Amino acid sequence: MKIPKRKLFLLIIFAYVAFSLYAAYNVFFSNKVISRVHRVVKNSGAPAGKPSLARWPQQPGPPQKQQRPTGRSHERSLTESVLCFLSGGVRGGAAPFVADEWNPWEEEEVEYNSALNRKREAFKQHMSRIEKKKPQKYKVQIWGKAAIGLYLWEHILEGSLNPTDKVAQWREGQLQSGKVELSFYTGPAVVQGHVPLDMNSLVLVLNGREEQKVLYSTRWLKHVQALVQSRTVSHVAVVLLGNEQCDNDWIAPHLKRNGGFVDLLFLVYDSPWVNDKDVFQWPLGVATYREFPVIRPNSQLITASRPYLCNFLGTVYKNSSRETMMHELKQSGLEKECFIAARDKWLPQETADGLRRYQTALAQSELTLCPVGINTECYRIYEACSLGSVPVVEDVLTPGKCAAGPSSPLRLLKAAGAPFIFISAWKELPAILEREKMMSQEQRVDRRRRLLEWYSSFRRQMKERFTEALEENFFRSG
Repeated sequence: MKIPKRKLFLLIIFAYVAFSLYAAYNVFFSNKVISRVHRVVKNSGAPAGKPSLARWPQQPGPPQKQQRPTGRSHERSLTESVLCFLSGGVRGGAAPFVADEWNPWEEEEVEYNSALNRKREAFKQHMSRIEKKKPQKYKVQIWGKAAIGLYLWEHILEGSLNPTDKVAQWREGQLQSGKVELSFYTGPAVVQGHVPLDMNSLVLVLNGREEQKVLYSTRWLKHVQALVQSRTVSHVAVVLLGNEQCDNDWIAPHLKRNGGFVDLLFLVYDSPWVNDKDVFQWPLGVATYREFPVIRPNSQLITASRPYLCNFLGTVYKNSSRETMMHELKQSGLEKECFIAARDKWLPQETADGLRRYQTALAQSELTLCPVGINTECYRIYEACSLGSVPVVEDVLTPGKCAAGPSSPLRLLKAAGAPFIFISAWKELPAILEREKMMSQEQRVDRRRRLLEWYSSFRRQMKERFTEALEENFFRSG
């Protein structure tokens, strides 16, 4: 018998609807056995005090045989049941309970998230401890308005400058020293009000050697004082090329201990003000104004044989100890053993040829004669050290206000253990040169090496002294 396609289609649709209704009935209204591992939550609408059927598994019992409803009664029963469920009604009129959707990994997810949060918190605490242990960094700006600033930056702090052209109008550099980040500005174009001041701690390098320099330095101090008063700058230090007779009273009112604004003073020469608290002695260094370079020692500088016992290239003033020195050299007949080029007039600037000749004399001499000038401390001492030529220093106090203690003059160098030859009079020179002639090359090389090592260590000590003083006085509260 052939069934019409329309009836067959309607029959399939009816069967699908019936099966769907039957499945809905089994899902929502049949009695289910719930496993102990299923976690479901009772709906808040369930009667209080009545345990939810979803929380307790049914006790196993004998299987009951169910009669399968048929016909329209079954269809009507399923329809009524679905409508009852959708409308929220149940037997007895009580609100239905609905079990939350079961997630078999819920406990694991909660435990995993909890562990992850603990790890994140532990990591944050670890990073916080690391951050606290990191050395705090401070920023300081240096304005170099005197040639001695180049000795500070290039020779002591070992910083570089951009551009490298020494006659450039504007030069600058940055470096890290201890906890302090330093930036340096120098050159004719570094003028008041036109320096990019991006920090509140400042070091000003000034020249106070003569009256004209003092007037220029005073103008810069007044400019910085205005910055302090406007709260643009909080801390100020000054590196000062002092007067050769230690007459530096002009800067005293600017010191904080006298009611001024300068926290620290680094002062050249043996001033009686030095207390290593707010006033520190600073080395004169090499003549950077004559473009004396940074010397990097090499093996040839240390081991090469030097043709001269000593050298002196400089001005011989009338009635000075320099005349006595020259007389002793001539009288002993040792003048020809040394590189001597004397003149009777001081020249503030050297030619390029003159500078090369001077450096050659230092590099080819075992000793460098260092007679006193207006002050015992002179550029020649540091320049000789740079090239491994031992300074023969006239250890005599000069007139003026400089300290006259048992360690003066050259208090700073002596305290650092300078391996120099100190003499009280130039009549000692001939005997020194005779002993020098008797030394072996091995002894000379060893002495030269020790001198270069000492000078390198001395500059490193000055670097540490400088940065530690800034940290202690500028950032004490940090």
